[in-house]
Amino acid sequence: MSYVFTSASGGSQKKRAVKDRGTMGVKPRKLTYQELKNQCLQQGVLYEDPEFPADESSLFYSEKPAVTFEWKRPKEISKDPKFIIDGASRTDICQGDLGDCWFLAAVASLTLNQKIMGQVVPLDQTFDRNYAGIFHFRFWQYNEWVDVIVDDRLPTFRNRLVFLHSASNDEFWSALLEKAYAKLYGGYESLKGGNTLEAMEDFTGGMGETFKLKQPPPNLYTLLQKALKRGSMLGCSIDITNSTETEARTTTGLVKGHAYSVTGLDQVNSRGRPVQLIRVRNPWGQVEWNGSWSDDSPEWKTVDDTEYRRLNMVSKNDGEFWMSFDDFKNNYDTVEICNLTPDSLDADAFHKWEVTVFEGAWTKGCTAGGCRNFQDTFWTNPQYKVKLLEADDEQEDGKDECTFIVALMQKNRRKLRKEGVELLTVGFAIYEAENDVNHLPKEFFRFHASKAKSKTYINVRENSQRFKLPPGEYVIVPTTFQPEEEAEFIVRFISEKKALSLEMGDKIGADLPEPPKSAANPQQESQEEKQFRSLFEQISGKDLEINAYELQDVLNTVFSKQKEMAPDGFDIETCRSIVSLYNRNNAEGLGFDEFKIFWNRMKQWKSAFLSCDHDRSGTISAHELRIAAKNSGFHINNQLLQLLVLRYTDEYLQVDFDNFLRCMVRLETSFRLFKSFDSRQTGEVTMNLMQWLYMTMGI
Repeated sequence: MSYVFTSASGGSQKKRAVKDRGTMGVKPRKLTYQELKNQCLQQGVLYEDPEFPADESSLFYSEKPAVTFEWKRPKEISKDPKFIIDGASRTDICQGDLGDCWFLAAVASLTLNQKIMGQVVPLDQTFDRNYAGIFHFRFWQYNEWVDVIVDDRLPTFRNRLVFLHSASNDEFWSALLEKAYAKLYGGYESLKGGNTLEAMEDFTGGMGETFKLKQPPPNLYTLLQKALKRGSMLGCSIDITNSTETEARTTTGLVKGHAYSVTGLDQVNSRGRPVQLIRVRNPWGQVEWNGSWSDDSPEWKTVDDTEYRRLNMVSKNDGEFWMSFDDFKNNYDTVEICNLTPDSLDADAFHKWEVTVFEGAWTKGCTAGGCRNFQDTFWTNPQYKVKLLEADDEQEDGKDECTFIVALMQKNRRKLRKEGVELLTVGFAIYEAENDVNHLPKEFFRFHASKAKSKTYINVRENSQRFKLPPGEYVIVPTTFQPEEEAEFIVRFISEKKALSLEMGDKIGADLPEPPKSAANPQQESQEEKQFRSLFEQISGKDLEINAYELQDVLNTVFSKQKEMAPDGFDIETCRSIVSLYNRNNAEGLGFDEFKIFWNRMKQWKSAFLSCDHDRSGTISAHELRIAAKNSGFHINNQLLQLLVLRYTDEYLQVDFDNFLRCMVRLETSFRLFKSFDSRQTGEVTMNLMQWLYMTMGI
């Protein structure tokens, strides 16, 4: 008997706060920005955000500031505050006393694309008409857009903003954007240190790619040029070899371990030859490159006045500067591109890419298998199958290949920093799939090499890479470097052509043995069956039934010579579950035929357990539970396996035979009961309360 199911994957006066309240016991619906603003206007109050209060809890979690900050609204800081003055521009971004240059570099890039800017920063907000002290911003978070609402109380010292601010003391959009982003991740301190791509993706939902300038692609200038024309966001940085080099200045005026934004590319004629230039911006709003083509360099005297004016070459210490592209490659180590749309940067033609998103998690004992160095557990990692249907339109060297990008992103790690959570070291491998295999087993990875993989395992939020492979079916295996490290993640798969995809190992089912037929009468039994019946009659007594306590005695006696199997004996609850499963007539115990069925089944369970207990310790690991269950006829997915691990493993993620036996009995009971209700074999049942109670209480 076999069946399978697939799982669904204002002034200084103190103002009263408007809060989102709900009914006791029922999770309230969060009020929208407009609803909260309307409440404030109707009640004549300024909004105070209860989720991100104006106190130290929103600032730092590991240390207190050396001075006391005073939270003030813009109208307390400026006589004529404006949300945006003369349009948002990269000069509106000046870094304060917070190590979030990576975020500021992304904000500077954001201002170069007014369409995306308006999506992240709604431009209809103001301090004039209908002002209520409330503002909102939109960010992409793991495949969905979220609206972050804040009040406009900002940390100040001596009446000046402490963190991100505009060059104008009357402009506040950038400071409020930073506050909303800090709220998104749990506080201002959570923004210390990061990767520019992270913020770029949060602004756009785009796909990030990283290029190392020590070995740049030959068409890098063209790639960057196309990226800027398409409105993509670009950043760059200089690597450091140790922490003491962080923000150390070079003799050429550049800063190590510091995030810059790339804001332009151009070409000029100098002394009769073309020179490729790149424009870079320091989010500090000062400290610039002092080499060739810097603000006051003599190279500008070799350029025609028209080009000089076109490039707006006015010497000013605003953090933005030009440099030759060769100097750029020689001085910087990394350039990052966040593609706002899944358009190809490699070809001249416009490509419409296909995007698939998988959501998953690494869980101890279930799916946290670690990298391929750990062969015993690597196979337990989540697996995702993709089918590349057709090759790219444009091919290199006549090869039929499909271009695609795989991006593995860790979820919520920055938000959990205050709890001591750090980014894990993650990567992925890609294998050629086998036909009709629901989940690639351990043996597969022993004998098959990967077809492609991430260049490295690295502790960044997203590890992404572009590949070319022939059409076919492939399996993506995302992993942490070490096993048993837990985190949620998403895998984004982007291909030039349409691709099919699915999560592997998502089917649940059972191949249950049919009950053996009873002999017509005892006279027709074999000698072995007669001996078994005689033993049963001795144990059961006059009522010819074996109840849970008698069954407990039987199991303890039989396994007393195999102490490694059940060193502490069998729990009475295990025995009650067995009697409940195999008892057909609601009697107190098992009759002969019922006991016989159980005994044959238990021998299968014992064999399945021992096949995984390689060291004969009397326990199997949580990872081996999936194999033992499969050998017992059960196909379980990751979600069900996680439940079983939580229920039946000890503190060391081990399962002894007693708990394994109880687990198998409960699985079989659940499948058989569901099957009895699923008369039409649709994989769905409808039941009343009594039937539900009967089913659940009987398990």
